Amino acid sequence: MKTLALLLSLELLFLITITPLSAFILSTSRSTALKKSFSTRCNASTNPFFVEGPPIETKPDYEQIHGPLGPTIDRLFLTVFRTKMAEQIGTQYDSDLPKDDYQGLMELAGTMNVKYDKAEVQILSQNILLTLFPSWLPNAFGWMFAKPFPIFSARMNAWATAVAGTWLMGECEINDCKIDGDNDDEKSGIQQGLLVKRCRFLEESGCASVCVNSCKLPTQQFFIENMGLPLTMEPDYETYECQFSFGLSPTALDELEAKGTPCLSRCPSSGGLRSKHMNASGDLSQSKSNCLTGGEKSKCFMMDDKNCAINCKVEHTLSEADLKVIK
Repeated sequence: MKTLALLLSLELLFLITITPLSAFILSTSRSTALKKSFSTRCNASTNPFFVEGPPIETKPDYEQIHGPLGPTIDRLFLTVFRTKMAEQIGTQYDSDLPKDDYQGLMELAGTMNVKYDKAEVQILSQNILLTLFPSWLPNAFGWMFAKPFPIFSARMNAWATAVAGTWLMGECEINDCKIDGDNDDEKSGIQQGLLVKRCRFLEESGCASVCVNSCKLPTQQFFIENMGLPLTMEPDYETYECQFSFGLSPTALDELEAKGTPCLSRCPSSGGLRSKHMNASGDLSQSKSNCLTGGEKSKCFMMDDKNCAINCKVEHTLSEADLKVIK
């Protein structure tokens, strides 16, 4: 009987000692596992907040893709566009490459995005579009065509964008699209859309921030404010497609999604340009730290651990207790 009591006492002592120790070990192991998993999720190669894009092996030969007016007119469009861009930014920043060299345009676009914050880039890009037309034309288009003939105006602009923009964006095709008033699955804008099959400007820049601030947002604003015609542009960073929907007004959600656009795997600044644009405009404070993996910046930049976990879309798999562990 004494032996049994002794054994029970020893077992109780063992349980009292080992239970907190086990809890500590399990907690530590869980914390380590979570941090390891979290670090892996924020790594550039696996991060859901980081877009790989289409295979580089399938990149088209853009030099062989021309608009319906032919390569000579495309080169003229390129020369005029680049000249107007240089005038807005400063001719001293223009590339030494020939005026009809597309890479020279990309160098100038890169300089604009490095030199200015995103609000300034958007204003400059919208002004560049304005300088491509006689000063009276954009506003006159609104009351002459866009308001009295919205369907005709939308179709005409979809066609004109394909004709005059293939050199810039790559192969395009006119298609049906959603317009204001449509339901989720409805596309009543017959021939009012333009699908860019693989955007050259996006692919050559390799930067989502350049896409959003130099193209998407200012182009939408140009058509809405200056031409009187609603436009929503929807780039797909997985495929580099871009859907133009003339007659569809951008929403607050559209703007939010644009600002939350992930970095691309081929970004030449490894997210640095986005970091500059975000911090310069006050969207995120300077105190936000990068997620570090192996001593190097991952693509989950400018976010503290908790925010990184949320933006990496792991909030569905991590509880609040888990989030506290990785703080």
